[in-house]
Amino acid sequence: MTDAPLIVTSDLSVGFRTGSGLFGKALLKAVDHVSLDIRKGSFFGLVGESGSGKTTLGRALLKAVPMTGGTARFRDGEVDYDLTTLSGPSLKDYRKRAQLIFQDPYAALSPRMTVRDIIAEPLEVMGLTKTREETDARVRAIAAKCRLNLEHLRRFPHAFSGGQRQRISIARALVSGPKFIVADESVAALDVSIQADVLNLLKELQRDLQITFLFISHDLSVVAHTCDHVAVMYLGRLVESAPTRRVFAAPRHPYTKALFSAIPSLDPDDRGRGQKLTGEIPSPTNQPPGCKFHTRCPYTIARCRTEEPALEHPGDGHEVACHRWRELQETTVA
Repeated sequence: MTDAPLIVTSDLSVGFRTGSGLFGKALLKAVDHVSLDIRKGSFFGLVGESGSGKTTLGRALLKAVPMTGGTARFRDGEVDYDLTTLSGPSLKDYRKRAQLIFQDPYAALSPRMTVRDIIAEPLEVMGLTKTREETDARVRAIAAKCRLNLEHLRRFPHAFSGGQRQRISIARALVSGPKFIVADESVAALDVSIQADVLNLLKELQRDLQITFLFISHDLSVVAHTCDHVAVMYLGRLVESAPTRRVFAAPRHPYTKALFSAIPSLDPDDRGRGQKLTGEIPSPTNQPPGCKFHTRCPYTIARCRTEEPALEHPGDGHEVACHRWRELQETTVA
């Protein structure tokens, strides 16, 4: 992994006009002023509850949804793309460099195509190969890296288990030789016994092919197993970001601590000790003033209800957006 960032965003926002009313359509703020760096060759984790904006952020970085504010850049050493204005031939080239692994392996594959044709489709659509022999060679090479053999390539998706289908999806995403992969809950639909196998495959591919992953998940135990860096989102905002070991050793934001409390423990003495989240995540179209988390936070004070905290950079690589994080950290240590 290098220190150079592959993806850099600054105050990136994504909003959608939804519904109708007396004063016009309401604005749904799916991603709200997010600034982050994703380092080359890293396995970057993005966590949060459903509705926190994780998937929308990932799709914005793939240019699958329009950005409504801020900036985002992609620099892989060969190209430097401004993703907010990318279009035409440059956007077509970016599609080769950035790909998506879908969440549901059962819905992501066409039942009418063989595995060979599914994996080969990006090569043919993007014009990356000139002959069928060249296409077949590329397909066989990436299939082997994803633990698929020649017999698998002749079959249809219905003949495979969920874990095998996800390996097919991974092969399809990698066949164009991308530098950046968004894995959106890519093991959430799999049995626990299969999840570790797919995660280990992704880590192996990351090392061998020097790919940068944005790994979107709601499962912190999965993130701990795979990711180098973790960013936590809540209601479209980034509330904490740090190297994985630092976040798990000493989380600073109350929301992150609550997410950790939700991880099941085998120790009966630990049950019931964690910080519990009450209530539901607020509507993105009717967000509370001040800190977005104050309606569910047990440490809320008057300032939290009126003033939104900025993402602080204390200088140790651990960023946090909370008015009271220093005070709460001292209390925890004491």
